[in-house]
Amino acid sequence: MDFVTPRELDADAITRTIADFADAARNAIAAGFDGVELHGANGYLIHQFLAPHTNRRTDDWGGDVNGRVRFGLEVAAAVAAAIGGHRTGFRISPGNPYNDIAETDAADVENTYTTLVGRLGELNLAYLHMIEGPDRTLTTRLRKTWPATFVLNPFTHPEPTGPDALTLVEDGTTDMVAFGALFLANPDLPARLAANGPFNTPDPSTFYGGDHHGYTDYPGLLDPDLPSEDIRTGNPR
Repeated sequence: MDFVTPRELDADAITRTIADFADAARNAIAAGFDGVELHGANGYLIHQFLAPHTNRRTDDWGGDVNGRVRFGLEVAAAVAAAIGGHRTGFRISPGNPYNDIAETDAADVENTYTTLVGRLGELNLAYLHMIEGPDRTLTTRLRKTWPATFVLNPFTHPEPTGPDALTLVEDGTTDMVAFGALFLANPDLPARLAANGPFNTPDPSTFYGGDHHGYTDYPGLLDPDLPSEDIRTGNPR
């Protein structure tokens, strides 16, 4: 497959893109959503500005930490102004190599994200959602830096787990726990968490395309021979 080399946004395009984020947030609220989460993680645009591996700019939108965090901060400020900080969340994934991001300098990662999170905290956003890497020390530091609700998608290896995450709430590591891949494989996840499992193992080969396999055919907790069922009615989803 041929790939096109990404082009660097000029200053006018950056300004328009920030406005586009705000417009999209307004549209989401008008459509009935309760709020929006800004995706500053997993190699997408905001993350590309944060990481020195992808942000090679030498203007005010790149270079040192202050330049690299600027885009994410201005997007968050614009969205909060458009719909209210109480309707706005922000997601980060420090050091996550997903989508070819390379944040390999631990000192720079810590400096970048403590700076970002500290300044985001001034915007009175609803929550911070962190996809955790193997360094729990960074999680603890960002948790202390962030003044509002902290949501953690905890690092687990090799497979995502469920009930083990409760201790993270009980010991104050986080306010809430987020699940991603585990929810894909277990649409009846709340019931499984309450029952302490068992849990279906996610199949990454089905995450981004294909037919119903890996989409509607994971076995349900109530009847392992049937697709996952609504835990309230027993009706297949």
